[in-house]
Amino acid sequence: MATMKSLIGLINKIQRACTVLGDHGGEGMSLWEALPTVAVVGGQSSGKSSVLESVVGRDFLPRGSGIVTRRPLVLQLHKTDEGTTEYAEFLHAPRKKFTDFAAVRKEIEDETDRITGKSKQISNKPIQLSIYSPNVVNLTLIDLPGLTKVAVEGQPDSIVQDIENMVRSYVEKPNCIILAISPANQDIATSDAIKLAREVDPTGERTFGVATKLDIMDKGTDCLDVLEGRSYRLQHPWVGIVNRSQADINKRVDMIAARRKEREYFETSPEYGHLASRMGSEYLAKLLSQHLETVIRQKIPSIVALINKSIDEINAELDRIGRPIAVDSGAQLYTILELCRAFDRVFKEHLDGGRPGGDRIYGVFDHQLPAALKKLPFDRHLSTRNVQKVVSEADGYQPHLIAPEQGYRRLIDGSISYFRGPAEATVDAVHFVLKELVRKSISETEELKRFPTLASDIAAAANEALERFRDESRKTVLRLVDMESSYLTVEFFRKLHLEPEKEKPNQRNAPPPNADIHSDNHFRKIGSNVSAYINMVCDTLRISLPKAVVYCQVREAKRSLLNFFYAQVGRKEKEKLGGMLDEDPQLMERRGTLAKRLELYKQARDDIDAVAWK
Repeated sequence: MATMKSLIGLINKIQRACTVLGDHGGEGMSLWEALPTVAVVGGQSSGKSSVLESVVGRDFLPRGSGIVTRRPLVLQLHKTDEGTTEYAEFLHAPRKKFTDFAAVRKEIEDETDRITGKSKQISNKPIQLSIYSPNVVNLTLIDLPGLTKVAVEGQPDSIVQDIENMVRSYVEKPNCIILAISPANQDIATSDAIKLAREVDPTGERTFGVATKLDIMDKGTDCLDVLEGRSYRLQHPWVGIVNRSQADINKRVDMIAARRKEREYFETSPEYGHLASRMGSEYLAKLLSQHLETVIRQKIPSIVALINKSIDEINAELDRIGRPIAVDSGAQLYTILELCRAFDRVFKEHLDGGRPGGDRIYGVFDHQLPAALKKLPFDRHLSTRNVQKVVSEADGYQPHLIAPEQGYRRLIDGSISYFRGPAEATVDAVHFVLKELVRKSISETEELKRFPTLASDIAAAANEALERFRDESRKTVLRLVDMESSYLTVEFFRKLHLEPEKEKPNQRNAPPPNADIHSDNHFRKIGSNVSAYINMVCDTLRISLPKAVVYCQVREAKRSLLNFFYAQVGRKEKEKLGGMLDEDPQLMERRGTLAKRLELYKQARDDIDAVAWK
C-alpha cells in the first residue's frame, strides 16, 4: 500500500506541474491525458458539492443558486499522519497555508472572479487546490461546473452548450474516471450525469455511479434497483450517499459528525442496511482511491512511454531552435564564430552547387556577357563614313604615306572603349547575385534564426565585404580593357599587310599603295581590318573578364567574406557580444517553456522509476 500511496502522490505532483505549465486537462494536453483522473459530473443541485465535502470531511466549497462552480477545481487530497493539522494550499498562492476552510471557500470565489469577473461566465482554466489531512485518502478529483438545461439571467444562450463542451473535454479522455452524481429522488436513467457518461463511456468501465439524497425520497420508494445494479448496470458498484440537510449546513454541522450520521443512517435503514458496508462518502473515497491506484499501476508503462516520447520531441525542438547561451565572453565569442561558420557553410553550398543560386553566376558569363558584347555599336563606329572621318582627322595636314596608322589606333581605341560597359555590368551582375546569395544564406541558416541582431550584423558585414570585392573587381576588369588599348597585337596587322601581296605576286601594273586612299573601298577595308581585330579582342575579353570577376569576387567571397567581421568581433567587449546574441523574445520564451516541460518530464520519469517497481 505504501508504494501505491506514493504513486498517487506522484501523479498529484505531476498534475500540479502540468497545470503550472499550462499542460492541463482544460487544454487537452498529452501528458495530462495520460494521467488517470477522477472527474465529478452532475447536474445543478444534484448534490455534487456535498459529495465532495463529505469525501474531504470539510465544508469548503462555494454555495448558492445557479451556476456556482464556474471553473474546474482540481482537488488533490493528501493523507497525513493522525494528529497533524489540516491545511490547504492553492497552486496560484503556493506559499500560503489555509487552516481556515471558510477562507478556502472565499479564495475559490475570489480566484473564480479573477478570471471570469463577477458575471456568471465560465472558464476552462482550472483552480488547483491541495488539501492535507489525516481524514482523507490519497485521491485527485476534478469538480466540474454542473450541467444545466437553461441559461439564467446574465448568462449567454450558449452557456448550456459551453458547460457541456467543457465537461466533455475532461470525461472523453480514456484515462478519466467518471464519478456520475445523480439525485435518487429523480429518474436516474435520465439524469444529466448518466446520460453524458453513457455517451462517452458506453461500456460503463470508467463510470462510477453515485446516488445522492436517498434520505429525502418519497415515502414508500427506495433506490435499491439502482444500488443493486438492476435498473441501470455499471461495471462498478453504485454507491449511495446521504448529504447534509440544509438545516445542518446552516448550523455548520461538523463534517466528521455528518459522516457519522451518514453511517448510522445506512446501518439502521431497513431498505439499505444490508448494503451499509459499501455505502456512504467514506466508502466512496476508499473505493475511488483503490481503483485509481489500480489504474495508475496499469497505465505506468504507457505513461512512461509517453514521457520518453515527449522528452525526445522536446530535445529535438531544443536542438532545432538552439540551446541556451553561456554568459561568459569566451563562450559568447565561440558561439558567434560557430554561427558565422554555419552561415559560411550555407553560403558556400550555394556557390559550389549544394544549394541553388551559384548557377546564376555562370549564367552571367554564359549569357549576359556575350549578349552585351554582341549589342556593342561596332557597326556604327566602323561605318565607312566614320572610318573616313577618323582616318582623315588622325594625320592632320600630313597625309599618311603607307597606312593610316594613327587612324587605325584611334579606331581601335574607340572600339575597345565600348568594352568598359559590359565589363562593369558583369561585375555588377555577379555582385547582385552574391548579395542575393548572402540574403538567402542568412534566412536558410537555422542556427541564426534565434539571433536576429547577429543575423543582421553578419548580413551587413558580408555586404560590406562584397562591396570591397566589387570595387577591386571593377578596377581589374577595366585594367584588362585598358591593356588591350595600351598595346596592340602587331602581328595581326602585319599579316593583313602581307596577305594581298601573296594573292597577286605577278601583278606588275599594280597601282601605288596609296593610289586609292580616298576611295570607299579603302575605308571599308580599314573598317573591316579594325573589326577583325576587335573581334579578336572580344574573344579574349569574353574569356578573361569572367576569370577576373571570379578571382576578385567569387573566390574572395568564398575565402574571406567575414574576415573583417571576425577581426571586429574579436575586439568587442562582453556587453557588446551579449547584444549581438540578443534573441527574439518569443523564441526565448518558447525555449524557457520547453526547458521547464523537459525538466517536468525527466523528473516525472525518474520519480515513477523510483517507486513503481518496488
